[in-house]
Amino acid sequence: MSDVLCIYYSFSGNTRRAMKEIADAVGAEIVAIDDGADRNGWRGRLRAGKDAMRRSTAPLKPFTTERNIEDYKLVIVGTPVWGGRCSSPIRGLLKRRGLEMSRVAYVLTRSGNRRCVSVYDQMDLYTAEKHLLEVSLQPGSVGYAFWRDKFISDVQQYLESGHVG
Repeated sequence: MSDVLCIYYSFSGNTRRAMKEIADAVGAEIVAIDDGADRNGWRGRLRAGKDAMRRSTAPLKPFTTERNIEDYKLVIVGTPVWGGRCSSPIRGLLKRRGLEMSRVAYVLTRSGNRRCVSVYDQMDLYTAEKHLLEVSLQPGSVGYAFWRDKFISDVQQYLESGHVG
């Protein structure tokens, strides 16, 4: 049983790929969440943007983890950035289960050059404690592997020492 949970939402596959790479490197349990909303085509993408801007959430489809969320040494939450905000399925997860997350890290995937650091603060509004670690990844960019590997190293250091830094 792993001490780390990687939980994520992915629409295009970029967040899934990043979270799988991270989970494999740190030996984490990995769980995908979904709210069942159809985001295919231009109408679906418009809906995703509107959901992110309104900060609305839909109920999540049931998911299971090997242990209670609060029992993991670290929960790594992965989300694409939509309109400068976290995805609405992740916001739904954090609204419903965020208080169970006192040791949390964030992985953002984005399409643009902006790192979107304000999204971390938005996500912290729903968790028991402020996040410990963070990374903002732009899949396909020159720096993707560097920042992913630095995040993995930071996670490993945290797990070995029990603290950040």
